[in-house]
Amino acid sequence: MQTDLINETSINSYLTFKIGKEEYGAHVSKVINILELREITKVPKAPDYMVGVINLRGMVLPVIDTRIKFNMSPTEFTDNTCIVVMDLETNNEIIHIGALVDSVEAVHEINAKDIQPSPSIGSTFKSEFISGVVKFNDSFIMILDLIKLFTGEELDELKQQQNNINIK
Repeated sequence: MQTDLINETSINSYLTFKIGKEEYGAHVSKVINILELREITKVPKAPDYMVGVINLRGMVLPVIDTRIKFNMSPTEFTDNTCIVVMDLETNNEIIHIGALVDSVEAVHEINAKDIQPSPSIGSTFKSEFISGVVKFNDSFIMILDLIKLFTGEELDELKQQQNNINIK
């Protein structure tokens, strides 16, 4: 069960965005900002999914390539490519990350009872970070459980990258 859902009759807001041809949603309470693409500083020896860091109002913000994290080809930058700044809470700590997405679509109000469990496709497809699927118009939106997108080790590494770099 998704932790963002209060009860089956609650209506929640989700920011939807495209990664490849698929549409994903993140609970708006986890989204801090949407940024136009800007110069990203590479970090030596960073994980392959970490594109680098940016300066966000004096804070070091690790930027990840969601396409790589989803086992897709790396993001090709276009006019629609955005950085979605999100909060991830782990061990009572909040980690801010920037997630490259192909495009931001909209904010949708979704009734919790309309969210179906994520499909079970077998052990080869890693869907543990998809907390549910909702049919919207004639397509599907996959609702992400952002914290499950990363292992504890990966979150520690992102936090370390954030703490080790001083932006001048």
